[in-house]
Amino acid sequence: MTSTEDRPAADASPSFRLAFVPGVTPGKWVRIWQERFPAIPLTLVQVPAPDAAALLRDGGADAALLRLPVDGADLSAIPLYTETTVVVVPQDHLLTALDEVPVAELAEELVLHPLDDPLEWEHPPGLPAVERPATTADAIELVAAGVGVVAVPQSLARLHHRRDLTYRPLLDVPVSRVALSWPEEHTTDLVDAFIGIVRGRTANSTRGRLPATPAPARPRGKGTDAKSAPRKGAAKSGSGGKNPRGTAGGPKGAKGGKASGGARGAKRGKPRRRS
Repeated sequence: MTSTEDRPAADASPSFRLAFVPGVTPGKWVRIWQERFPAIPLTLVQVPAPDAAALLRDGGADAALLRLPVDGADLSAIPLYTETTVVVVPQDHLLTALDEVPVAELAEELVLHPLDDPLEWEHPPGLPAVERPATTADAIELVAAGVGVVAVPQSLARLHHRRDLTYRPLLDVPVSRVALSWPEEHTTDLVDAFIGIVRGRTANSTRGRLPATPAPARPRGKGTDAKSAPRKGAAKSGSGGKNPRGTAGGPKGAKGGKASGGARGAKRGKPRRRS
């Protein structure tokens, strides 16, 4: 395997392609990328969950936010977070009376298990359906039609939200783990930079090999310096123009500062005679 330390930054693609599976929301990481590397476009590629690993192997994306497990030693993965598993039911279902549903409560329910089910069941709960739905979206439609219930990660329940359906957390069941994955032999500087973002590294971190691009300086308006200079000068003369007795000081070299400076002070006439 080629060491990434020996690969120059120039070999990285001009844009970073990030794939993501349904339910995963990469928005916060994308915003950080755009702030740190505004000159490097980030392209989002939505991919069905079963096809995410193949997309990485075929070079269709530089990295992917997908659900574990990832098969094959050629793909690296960093677990990011664990999702809550919920059961999706009609609004008027008896299970809606519970805040959390023990899996034993599904024993007499027809539980749908779509072919793209991201949950790894050792013993699927409930009564099996005659035919498995092709996708989670199809399973949700069947639940809305009154045909059984379905257990999914909470993000998928939100993605396929319907007004006539609701969901409750499901206890003692498998969960889905979301991870960042990429081909191990193609850990480019761009991939390493995105790894730093999802791991919470700051823009000034020395661990990344791709330096962050600072945002362009905001241009200053015309006349800003001209206006600010008199204020600064006034502040200095106001603070330093008083003598220890607190009276206003005149021109430099005036004795005692008794005479006030100014145009009239420069021209002195004869003293007036008192009547």
